[in-house]
Parts: sequence; structure tokens; C-alpha cells
Amino acid sequence: MSTKKTRVRFAPSPTGPLHIGGVRTALFNYLFAKKNNGDFILRIEDTDQARFVEGAEEYIINSLEWCGIKFDEGIKEGGEYGPYRQSERKMIYHQYADALIVSGNAYYAFDTPEELNDIRKQYETEKKTFAYDSSVRDKLNNSIILSEKETYKLINSETPYVIRFKMPVNEELILNDIIRGEIKINTSTLDDKILFKSDGMPTYHLANIVDDHLMEISHVIRGEEWLPSLPLHVLLYKAFLWEKEMPEFAHLPLLLKPVGNGKLSKRDGDKLGFPVFPLYWKSPSGEEFRGYREDGYFADAFINMLVFLGWNPGGEKEIFSMNELIEAFTFERVGKSGSKFDPEKAKWFNNQYIQTKDNSELAKLFIPILKQKGIDAEILHVTKIVGLVKERVSFVNELWEQSYFFFNAPTEYDQKVIKKKWKENTPEILTGVKEMLSTITVFEKDNIEPEFKAYLEKNEIGFGQVMNALRLTLVGNNSGPDLFTIISLIGKQETINRIETGINLIAY
Repeated sequence: MSTKKTRVRFAPSPTGPLHIGGVRTALFNYLFAKKNNGDFILRIEDTDQARFVEGAEEYIINSLEWCGIKFDEGIKEGGEYGPYRQSERKMIYHQYADALIVSGNAYYAFDTPEELNDIRKQYETEKKTFAYDSSVRDKLNNSIILSEKETYKLINSETPYVIRFKMPVNEELILNDIIRGEIKINTSTLDDKILFKSDGMPTYHLANIVDDHLMEISHVIRGEEWLPSLPLHVLLYKAFLWEKEMPEFAHLPLLLKPVGNGKLSKRDGDKLGFPVFPLYWKSPSGEEFRGYREDGYFADAFINMLVFLGWNPGGEKEIFSMNELIEAFTFERVGKSGSKFDPEKAKWFNNQYIQTKDNSELAKLFIPILKQKGIDAEILHVTKIVGLVKERVSFVNELWEQSYFFFNAPTEYDQKVIKKKWKENTPEILTGVKEMLSTITVFEKDNIEPEFKAYLEKNEIGFGQVMNALRLTLVGNNSGPDLFTIISLIGKQETINRIETGINLIAY
């Protein structure tokens, strides 16, 4: 590992909503930086103006804020290495492209898109794949075959051009990746990538190398899809004579579909019913996408779920706070192979976090749902109810399904329970129970339960004879938490009313 100060960056492009794979990349960068007392930087790579999407930059920032991933430097935070938006740095890049021209590591290419398309089609008819590489570049329209005079005549006449990297011929490259180890590749298998476009903007390859160098980035942690670009990026560092300051690289494994192979996509989420974006997103064209936040996930549960896609701390422990993740995180525990996304495991994590949430915190989230249903309940009452049912749910919006009977009397009764548990003498037994309950003055669970049991014993009534039928009148089925707790929370008069209604509606 490098001895220089740890400085890492997350560098998304504002071309749409931030995929959870991107969030995971940001998270691993953040954990590594904090583990090593380093800096974490947000840099927006908006050099591809054709794919720029209005609102995407704000979405990226809001998503990471919700996740609790904090930046030391960036668009909002500022910092001495700014600007942190590449479109505001575009005056920087041309000089570096020019320097590569001067050193012979790059060249001007004047081929038009139409000319290159014609060549590609010709190759296709010959069942070959065209690549602009060392085998063809001396036959195309570029400064390698043009004289200096011809080249500058074209430039001065404003003929559109791009600047391409001049890939070395038949050079064996040995690359190092923190996760994958040593990688060997021959440069003759690589094409001459465009570094500078005809619109005056650099491509990702040039801009990110220049920015990483100027921002003193120590480690580049990014997705596996960038692994094919590693040879070019290493060669660029060498071409600029920056090899001694070159960052270390770590390429994270892909997030895979829940079923089968392939990268996790929005279509997988649509098909199987789960979000692939952290927050709800509405595109400028009006297309809408679900988000984990809006689906009811807690940010800490979402992060805990995400970190286990590609990283494993070893051992049985699965629930980690952000500080515990920072403490535990190492690249030695990051896998090389892709990780299948499991929507059910994501729900499990949220369920685990619901169990640890304070009941009053959950009650505050539940009250708006109750108000939508026309129920105005006291926070203390809702807090008690939430504590009884939260272990049965994965999301706050599921609390209603497990607790509706605390707020509304049943209007229908489970026929299966009636058939099995409602006997001829049940109305008579329940009437006696109702009258007994009406005499209890301190109507609390610890008082109701012993009085109830004493009454059954005195009247030689079996527990099974009454409990299921009583629950049926109070809840409408045989679900719910402890019956005496339900009775105490809905109150004496409501309990009596429900028993009376149940007797009348079920018996006849």
C-alpha cells in the first residue's frame, strides 16, 4: 500500500439516476478512506454533454446524503483541489492533450464518423471487427501519415478532429490490482482510444487521469466494467511521466441479477418487483422509477445490505453500523467474482433494523399512515402498539396489516376459525366473560389476566373453549399478539362492544 495520504474519489456521470452499483462503489471508497484516515471526494464527470440529464447531479448528491455517505471535498463542500465538476475544468485538459501530441504519445485524427462507418461496414462484410489500432492507423486520415504542414493546415481551417492515444506496439504490460492481483496484457490487442473530442471536451480517459493526478488521488476504487480501461490509464500515467505518483487500483466485482448471470439492471427490478435506485426518480421525459427510500427501507439497513454484495467480514455477524463497517473494512475481504442481488435478503436486513429502532421513532413514521386512514391516535398509544407488532414486519407500511384491529373493530370474521372454534355454547361463555370484564376496575394487562384465569377456573371453563372465540370477536381472525395486551390497549368499553357485536353477527 502507498505511504502517501489516502485520497479517494467517487466520480459519477450525471446521465441518469444513480444505480445501487454506483452507491456501493461510493460506499467502498468511503469506508476505505475513513478506515485509513483519508479524504473522500465527490467529482462530477460531466464531459459527455450529449448524455447529460437535467436533475441527475442533484439526485446523485441527495442519494448519497440519504445513505449517510459524507464527502470531505466536492461541489457542495468545496476544497483546495476544485473545481469538482469536470465541465468547469475543461480549460485544463487541452494542454495535457497537447503535451501528449508533443511527446509523440498521441496524434490528431481527422477521419469523419461517416468514413469510419464505411470502414466498419466493409470489415463486417469480411466478417471482421474494425478497431482503430496500430495495425490500421498508418492507413487512415491522421497526423501519423500526414505531414506537419498538412496537419496544421487542417487544424487551422477548423477541420473537425479528435486526439487519439498512440498505443505502443507489442508491449507486454504487467498491471496490478489490489483485488485481482497481477494482470498481463499485450498492447497490440488494444485500440487507440480518443482522448479529446471534436466538441472541445476531453473523454473520460484523459479527464479522469488528469484530475486524479491533480487531486492527488492515492487509490482508484471503481467497478469491474472499468478493468478493460486499466491498461490505457496506466500507459497515460507513464506517458505523462507521472508513474511514481500513479494511484493504486481496485476494481470491484459486478452486482449480478438475482436469477442467472449478467449485470443487475432496472429491467430486473421491474420484472421481479424491487428498486435498483436509492431514491425515487422521475426522468425529464416523465418516466418514473422506484427508490429504496420510498419503498420503506431505512438508509442504514440499505447500506448494511449493500456492503455485503462483494464484501464479507468473515464470521457470523451481519448487522454493522457505519462505524463498525469502517473498522472492519479491508480489500482482502472483497471478492473477485460478481455478487447476486437477493431482494429477500434486502427485506431481511430492513426487518432486522426495524427490530432495533426505538418504538417511538417507528410510531412517528406510522402516524401519517394512520392519518391517511382517518385515524387520529395518541403517540404513546401508537408507540405501545408498534412495540407489539414490529417483529412481524419488514417495513413501516406493513405495521397497519399487523395492527389494524387496535384501531378498528372487525367488520367480518374468518369463516375457518368460526367453523373450527365457534361452538353452540360459545355465545353463552363469551357473554359471561364480557360481564366479568365489565367489573374489572383497573383495566390493565397485569390485572386482567389473573382475573380472567380465576374466572375460567371458578366456572370450570377450559382455556381452549374461550380464547380463540374471544380473539375472533376482537380481531376478526386468530392473528395478533397477546390477547390480554390487546384487551388492555383497546380498552374496556371497546372490548365489551366487540364481544357483543361478535356474538350477534357470528351466532346468527
